[in-house]
Amino acid sequence: MTSVAKSQSAETFWENIYRDASPRTSGRPSHVLERFAKNRMPGKALDLGCAKGDDVIWLAKSGWQTLGVDIAPSALRIAAANAGRNGVANRARFDRHDLAESFPEGTFDLVSAVFLQTPLDFPRIAVLRRAAASVSPSGLLLIASHQRVAPWSWSDPEVELPDAEARLAELDLDPDAWRRIFVGPIERDAVNADGRTAPVVDAVIALERSRPSAPEKTRNVSD
Repeated sequence: MTSVAKSQSAETFWENIYRDASPRTSGRPSHVLERFAKNRMPGKALDLGCAKGDDVIWLAKSGWQTLGVDIAPSALRIAAANAGRNGVANRARFDRHDLAESFPEGTFDLVSAVFLQTPLDFPRIAVLRRAAASVSPSGLLLIASHQRVAPWSWSDPEVELPDAEARLAELDLDPDAWRRIFVGPIERDAVNADGRTAPVVDAVIALERSRPSAPEKTRNVSD
């Protein structure tokens, strides 16, 4: 398990990861995004924590107008360059956001938060509630979280993390405003940078907004 200095800022932590990172990527989207978005009508998409941009680029190639956001400037530079090399710079845009402080304006037909997790302090539940609020009617909210992790993870691999039902309960969404497409575990083999593999379990939430929910008390994203 990797040791993390909890005192450093989120931008410093992630920038240190991407500043010296190779611009190369797998070129493949996350398995969760491909499974639940591949047959949907393209529209406007938002990818939270876009990293090197593989999910954004895949969506753009599939006809989506996609915004990817990340806190690390180096990650955004890599992602924008990769979008240009893939010929989708006109459909893939990248902006810097510290999601603990700011969130993209507007509504989206797809909002993806695949492994939006960090070993640092982060108001994740508040951010995901904000993400849900930005989904258009008939749009898709897609969230994937670690449930059982690989040995090289920041989390203790011996600890079973919350499952998808528990993660969904944390969000406290209006059940009448959402249609459950899938809420449950997905097993897969994770691969690290050295090619090592390990079985993991992802807690996946895929919800379609059925209608606008009733007005709620505004939550500050830093709550």
